[in-house]
Amino acid sequence: MTRITSINPATGEPIGDHALLDAAGIDIALDRAWAGWHAWRPVPVAMRGERMQRLGAILRRDAEAFARTIVGEMGKPISQARGEVEKCAGLCDWYAANGAAMLADEPLPVHDDGAATLVWQPIGLVFAVMPWNFPIWQVLRAAVPILLSGNGFVLKHADNVLDCAGLLADAVIEAGFPEGVFTNLPIAQDDIPRVIADQRIAAVTVTAGVAAGAAIAAEAGRHIKKSVLELGGIDPFIVLADADIDAAAKAAVRSRFLNTGQVCIAAKRLIVEASVVEVFTEKVVALTKALTIGDPMNADTFIGPMARARGRDELHRQVCASVAQGARLRIGGQAMDRPGNYYLPTVLTGVEPGMTAAREELFGPVAVIMTASDAEHAVAIANGTEFGLSAALWTSDAERGQRLARDIEAGAVFVNGISASDPRVPIGGIGKSGYGRELSWFGLREFANAKLVWTR
Repeated sequence: MTRITSINPATGEPIGDHALLDAAGIDIALDRAWAGWHAWRPVPVAMRGERMQRLGAILRRDAEAFARTIVGEMGKPISQARGEVEKCAGLCDWYAANGAAMLADEPLPVHDDGAATLVWQPIGLVFAVMPWNFPIWQVLRAAVPILLSGNGFVLKHADNVLDCAGLLADAVIEAGFPEGVFTNLPIAQDDIPRVIADQRIAAVTVTAGVAAGAAIAAEAGRHIKKSVLELGGIDPFIVLADADIDAAAKAAVRSRFLNTGQVCIAAKRLIVEASVVEVFTEKVVALTKALTIGDPMNADTFIGPMARARGRDELHRQVCASVAQGARLRIGGQAMDRPGNYYLPTVLTGVEPGMTAAREELFGPVAVIMTASDAEHAVAIANGTEFGLSAALWTSDAERGQRLARDIEAGAVFVNGISASDPRVPIGGIGKSGYGRELSWFGLREFANAKLVWTR
């Protein structure tokens, strides 16, 4: 039996040991998930919402235990971990309050040719391959609408946050969901194709890197199973000359360095009009220098360790490659001389299209500043990528911001705000950032059968 040892990213010391399921164990777990879904499917939507509300209450009650587990397994600063748990509880509340209306039968306008109705029904078990960077939010962002729509949820979580997966599974049971309808499936990467191929699995949802997402999507396609992919990106954060530079700089630093820079939807490329790039850069550098780095269990810490040592090493490779290509290292640019996976908050300036920092996702505490000659040039730089998850645009002219937002190729554009996920609005990307949507009514219906019932 394969076992996984968890490592505390702040100290480098082992903190736990987990057994991965073998073929027989996977089959037993999927049997349990299948039975759980059949018990859950006939439950009315209103009653499903009641269970969801209970889950939110349990998350709030046990928020400290969840937060401390997040910190221990992936190094997120404790104040941010607590915020993640509260955000998850709010997600449960919102869907509990609004889900039934979004899943209600919809009459269709067939006029004098009988009565047509669109009925939203579950499709079965959805297999979820989830990442470690938001180990509670990423899971529930997918699971809450999937479960509320009457499906079952089978979770393959990242192997460094298996305690988080276990806590979630326990909370779902306590909230009154049938056993198995949320199944924690600790398996090796090599066993993912086996699960996708299983006839009990109806669909797949993935948040991962491009290579892993493409492989999983190909496997799902081979078996004619729907997939939703969120594969990250290198989101632009455009600052025009007429923007509130102080506000934009503060927002950029928060967006870029939250969760130690390990966020998919974040300010990855700061694209600034030439006339204000110098003053903006100085503000970003000063704010970055002021960030508190340290023990993630300290409530004052904003930058903790990176979750994995190999992630820190890859980030350093990308920084060094960019500097070799002509980027200027303003601050940071190296691992910290202390135990754990710490990397100094870094600012790169003079980054040009084609450099590593402009082409690849830097998944860590590195801010990349690029210069645009004008607004149209800024949009062109923003669109000069294969990714398209989200974007931000800062300007004092709201009408201009709305117009330019439509020219930016992304799944979402935030004008005078930072990119963020919220249950009230959909999230998802285009290009190599993936396809499909989570949250809002989109997420609730992504894995529902839109069944037409037409009576003549």
